[in-house]
Amino acid sequence: MTTAPTPRHDRLPAGDTPHPRGTWIIRAVGEIDVDTADSLHAALATAARTYPVVVLDAAEVTFADSSFVNAVVRAHRRTRLRIARPSPQVRHLLELTTQDRHMPVYTTLAEAVEG
Repeated sequence: MTTAPTPRHDRLPAGDTPHPRGTWIIRAVGEIDVDTADSLHAALATAARTYPVVVLDAAEVTFADSSFVNAVVRAHRRTRLRIARPSPQVRHLLELTTQDRHMPVYTTLAEAVEG
């Protein structure tokens, strides 16, 4: 029915070095729903255990439901989660659930990294 998201775990490079603030970027791609949210949750949880700031690049999320909201809320409780470049679907979902009032949402990846 749906394909699993393929979050990529990349340290933010400043050249080839990690960002000095210890930021970890996760890129979510495709549909994030009940069938695929576990891999997003796992990626966010892994990053939250190590990095004080986690940026979720949501530009390529084509569909998101309450499973997505659950994953980001759980991550937000563990670390300073920042949502970057939300797709229109993600932005609408965050606004509808008022999560955009509880966690920072940024228009660009650079803004999210800088905080």
